[in-house]
Formats: sequence, C-alpha cells, structure tokens
Amino acid sequence: MKNRSLTLSTALVCAVALGGCGLMPGGSAIRTVHVWLMKDSVSQDFLDRFTAAFEDKHPDIELDVTFQEWTGIGKKVTEALEGDDAPEIIEVGNTQVAQYAESGGLRDLTLESVRDLGNEDWLPGLAEPGSINGSQYGIPWYAANRVVIYHKGLFARAGIKEPPKTRAQWLEISERLNTAGTDGIYLSGQDWYTLAGFIWDEGGELAVDRAGEWEGALHTPAALRGMEFYRQLQSHGSGPKDGDEETPPQAEVFAKGTVAQMIAVPSAATVIEQASPALKGKLGFFPVPGKSAREPGAVFIGGSDLIVPKNSEERAAAVEVVSALASDPWQIDLARTMNYVPNKTTLADELAGQEGTSAMAAGAVRGRATPNSPQWANLEADNPIKPYMTAVLTGQDPRRAARAASDRITAALLP
Repeated sequence: MKNRSLTLSTALVCAVALGGCGLMPGGSAIRTVHVWLMKDSVSQDFLDRFTAAFEDKHPDIELDVTFQEWTGIGKKVTEALEGDDAPEIIEVGNTQVAQYAESGGLRDLTLESVRDLGNEDWLPGLAEPGSINGSQYGIPWYAANRVVIYHKGLFARAGIKEPPKTRAQWLEISERLNTAGTDGIYLSGQDWYTLAGFIWDEGGELAVDRAGEWEGALHTPAALRGMEFYRQLQSHGSGPKDGDEETPPQAEVFAKGTVAQMIAVPSAATVIEQASPALKGKLGFFPVPGKSAREPGAVFIGGSDLIVPKNSEERAAAVEVVSALASDPWQIDLARTMNYVPNKTTLADELAGQEGTSAMAAGAVRGRATPNSPQWANLEADNPIKPYMTAVLTGQDPRRAARAASDRITAALLP
C-alpha cells in the first residue's frame, strides 16, 4: 500500500530520468490500483494483511488505498465518474449503486460475476441492488442487518427459556415482558427499516417498478398488514411514536436495564455495555422472527458493494483486486475481523461461536434492500414513510395515511 501522491511523483521522476522506474525485472510495468474505501469499513490490520498478501501474490500490482468520509461521498463519487482520473475501485453503499450506474460511468462486471465470483451464492440484499437491467455493476463485499438484542436476565425473570421462532410467539412474549417498570420491547415509531421487513414478510413492497416508473405501494393490503404488525409490536413498550431509533438513541435507553428487547445491528451491544458495564455478558441475540418457524423474518440489509469506474486506467488489475476482496478466504477473514456478514449465504457457518454475528447471518439470508431506483437516496432525505408510521401509531386511518404516503413516494421517485 503506497501513498498516491508519492506514487505519482515517483512516476514523474522516472519519466524525466528515463531510468526505467516502475518496471519489474524482465520489463513488465507495475500497475497501480487506486482504491477508495469508506472510513472504518475495515481495520488497518485487515487492510495491511490483505495488501501484503495480495501484492506478494501479484508482484506487478501495487495497491494505493485512500479512506473516504461518508459525509459528502455521493458528490465526490459522481465527480470521479464524470472526470478523467477516477480510482480503479470504489466502495459504495449497496443502495447507492443504482444512482451511480444511471450516469453510465460504471463498468459492467456481469461476466466476472458469473465466471469468477460465484454470484449464485451471493446475498440477495447485496447482489440485487448492484444489478441494473440485468447487468451487474456492484460486486457484493460485506453486509450488516438488524437482529433482536435481548436482556437475558429479564427473559429469565419472565420465565422465557428461549427466544421466539415466529412473529406470533414474538408478540406473545413481548406482551409478557411488558410490565410495570419494564419495556417488553423498545421500538421507536419511525424505525422504517424494521417496518420494511414486516411489509416484505407479508408480500408487500415500499414501491414497485411499473415499466420504468416507480410507484409507492404502502397502501396495498400486504403493506398495510405489515404496518399493523408493527403497530402491535410497538405497543408493548414505551418507544416514542414520533421519533426514530436515534431520537433518543435506543442503545442508551436499553443501557438503563429496564428494556427486554430492541431491534438493532449486533454492534449496538457494545455501545450498551460501554454505557452500562453491569450488562456485560447479559445480552443475547436472535434473528427477527418470521411468520413461520421455517425461516427468519425479512430484514433490510445494509452493507457495501465494490464498483469499477469506466474511466479508470487499470481495469484488468482492478478486477483482480475485487475478485480477491470478494473471495471466500478474505470474506471469512473480514467477517470475523469486523463482525460483518460475508457476501455469500454459503459462508454463514464460518461465524459459529460469534453469537451476534451468527444471528445476523441467519437473518441476512432473507435480507433485502430498498427499491432499486436512482432517486431513492433523495427520497430518504425527506422520508414520507416516517410521518406515515407516526400517523398510524397515533390513531389516524391507516389506509388514508398509507395512500398519502404512497403518493409522496411516487412523486419523489419520478425521474
């Protein structure tokens, strides 16, 4: 791994001196692959190990990795795709691929996906957002999704010996746990990612693509059933009806010791334990239950895909790097190091012994992403789903509120 400015300066000196710098013995040029990764997506230790192993195996390729901030990254990536000096590889959020692909600035990696990368085993929630009109532009890298974090002591006190396997059981135990001084579940009223999973479980959608035009679908019977389940579950606790999971931060509420369950990524347990060391060792995890015990519930899956800009210089070398990052050995290493879900369903068993990550991987099999519209990111900036949820939870007519929200979604997703 080298500093990019140093690499470029060295290349300039070599060009002036005509001294043959940048050439391997025998005359083959060293190819530099510039990579943009997002801050904190990997540890420095993982990156150092991957870089050393990759460059040892590929002595003609040099990696130049730069970490980027999430804030403002959309504009920066768009400018890179439109310019003439793009990095060879960019890490992007799985739900962002569509907006970048719309520009026409991404390389089609369909052939590599089928031939080299084992795409038949990829997590749908990572693979589908990276596929636009049948072409694969985003290569799944890692995933994370919500699970149920629970207080083992409160479960034991209520006589609950094992986590629920179905949504019906989940409602029943949440009601039992919801006693004076204890929240059966702390679920904020505007946790729309969690709602999305319930809607998908019922066969509904947030929006549907009709001949290239997206329409809101919260008013459909299936989506309304998902909202009704959310209403019932949310009633078994004191979560605010007019706030999301960060208003107030639900991990801080859980840390007070009076919450039996909350829905979050497993890493929230670390935040809870830091705020309340007395809870260390008392937290458990289980996948969001489904309608039957045969499979877990659907969940929104977040994570990252890797894209290769068309205007980058070293396409072939970039594909080799992406192939290595997406390969089974490095996927297992990354998942164990960072507590992520690997990009393939077939690798879930490699996480045995990591309770939170294992629960997350079990749920990821039914993970999905938001509608694959280039405009979806803009919709989230003024999200009509949140006030819709509050409207229902505060007693307004669900059908009327859903229809209004669907109309707002349709308008926001117009090209």
